Amino acid sequence: MGTTKTDIFSTEQNDISIIAKAFAHPARVAILQQLFKLNACICGDLVEEIGLAQPTISQHLKELKNLGIIKGTIEGTTVCYCINDEVWNNKKQIFINFLNQDADLNKQCC
Repeated sequence: MGTTKTDIFSTEQNDISIIAKAFAHPARVAILQQLFKLNACICGDLVEEIGLAQPTISQHLKELKNLGIIKGTIEGTTVCYCINDEVWNNKKQIFINFLNQDADLNKQCC
């Protein structure tokens, strides 16, 4: 979707789309699972745990960081990443609200 077309959609629709993009690659899902498991991690640990090259992990971390669901602090030559609780809880609630919608299965529409 072109960036010029996103303005015709609601903020909620754009948020859901951005959240879904974060989950659209299994490496990002694995990174989030690892960060939840350890509650903090450096990039090198993720490379060993997930088995992808460091530049690939860095690119996925960048996507997650751009969304704001992870944050990083610089410690010498390494960056320590963790879940940004406030943003995670906000994005999680948006996605839960979307997924909790139910169709009226008693209605014959299709």
